[in-house]
Amino acid sequence: MISVDGLTVEFGGTTLFSDISFQINEKDRIALMGKNGAGKSTLLKILAGVRQPTRGKVTAPKDCVVAYLPQHLMTEDGRTVFEEASQAFAHLHQMEAEIEAINKELAERTDYESDEYMALIEKVSTMSEKFYAIDLTHFEEYVEKALLGLGFMREDFGKPTSEFSGGWRMRIELAKLLLQNPDVLLLDEPTNHLDIESIQWLEEFLITSAKAVIVISHDRKFVDSITTRTIEVTMGRIYDYKVNYSQYLVLRKERREQQQKQYEEQQKMIQETKDFIERFKGTYSKTLQVQSRVKMLEKLQIIEVDEEDTSALRLKFPPSPRSGNYPVIMDGVGKTYGEHEVFKNASLTIERGDKVAFVGKNGEGKSTLVKCIMNEIDHDGTLTLGHNVQIGYFAQNQASLLDENLTVFQTIDDVAKGDIRNKIRDLLGAFMFGSPEASMKKVKVLSGGERTRLAMIKLLLEPVNLLILDEPTNHLDMKTKDILKQALVDFDGTLIVVSHDRDFLDGLVTKVYEFGNKKVKEHLCGIYEFLETKKLESLQELERKK
Repeated sequence: MISVDGLTVEFGGTTLFSDISFQINEKDRIALMGKNGAGKSTLLKILAGVRQPTRGKVTAPKDCVVAYLPQHLMTEDGRTVFEEASQAFAHLHQMEAEIEAINKELAERTDYESDEYMALIEKVSTMSEKFYAIDLTHFEEYVEKALLGLGFMREDFGKPTSEFSGGWRMRIELAKLLLQNPDVLLLDEPTNHLDIESIQWLEEFLITSAKAVIVISHDRKFVDSITTRTIEVTMGRIYDYKVNYSQYLVLRKERREQQQKQYEEQQKMIQETKDFIERFKGTYSKTLQVQSRVKMLEKLQIIEVDEEDTSALRLKFPPSPRSGNYPVIMDGVGKTYGEHEVFKNASLTIERGDKVAFVGKNGEGKSTLVKCIMNEIDHDGTLTLGHNVQIGYFAQNQASLLDENLTVFQTIDDVAKGDIRNKIRDLLGAFMFGSPEASMKKVKVLSGGERTRLAMIKLLLEPVNLLILDEPTNHLDMKTKDILKQALVDFDGTLIVVSHDRDFLDGLVTKVYEFGNKKVKEHLCGIYEFLETKKLESLQELERKK
């Protein structure tokens, strides 16, 4: 369907990728993998036509519809949520108007035998065939389904888009793309702003209703569920695997071991050849052999071993000072803003050493309750923090609180104490600040994602006994998330984490607090048991309604 031939991208003297070729077929669901900076987003932009390669070309059939969701987007204001989502059908309304205009022209013209008249008839027939094949009578129903699936309430439909945060605008954009029913859907980190329920809805949609999909995502569970093919971008090349992410990891490990073996054999052969040349270069009888080996070395293509992430790195939080037995006790806690009641009557007890998740749709009060615990906002009811509770807090806006005039290295050096000081370079490398240039950058020039990662490292170094993390994984790649998750599993204090990343929460938390319908409900289980329960509950609910 789409053909990529000899694609090369160079900028600033470096080659991002060189001479890559692959096909995208109907019904392909492809995960684009590779470490940050490998060129995944650039490749997606080229496929979307918003960026041009240095060399090579992308070809697609003329009527192929490609829809692209970038990581960061600007939604226009001035429309309601429903009107903005309905823009997905704007091209059809234009087509309808054009058909009407041509029919009007045909009715007025009398040159029935002319070539122009025949060409108009042909054009209007083709357009009409295409237009009437699309069932527009139910378009409002389709818009409604997509918006509800992505977490909007019916009462949101009439509100202006300007009232919504970046995350919700991203969902409106996503609804628009899905409603276009494109031939190829390009998604760059689509789950970053979605809650668990919306991610599950999107998975279901992509598996059952989408055509070809290419996705960049750091959500392992999401990628594993939806993709059937993995293209890895690494060191300027691509490797194409006809398997999902988990199977790709196994094959990739085998490939790297093979490369390593071939590389070592080649290095041994090179050394032996060099020794031969050195030993016999002045010997007349061996001149021809020496010359041929010199030429062979000049022509030799050196085997490269794909770069490996620093997977061996294990981070450890400093030992946490001991807190009282119950770091957080709430009784009848609630929060209202004017007329709007976020939640009420939350009564929960978190014991020392508990690792709990706050989950639920966006806007149901997860971050609000965190702010109550942090004493950042007033609330109803009583909320008591236990003896000697020392909180480490990672908020979604944590990145904006860093000192802009310090370098990355200084930011970490200022808080690192004891043994970890010898590991600052490793720590920076694990969070993708490994190169000397990256660690000497000033905070003020960092992107939002880079600042988030830096704030996370800073938190890892402070001795605390209650960690509260609000969406900590949004800008972390899979390897970094694994490193952070392992550090949290080993953490000997109490943990509250607000997250929609099922794979991250799996094996980390043993208690789930569900936010919804203005209530906070406790589930004494891990994330997957909780999701299974939810599935059963919603099935029983459906049965009751029937």
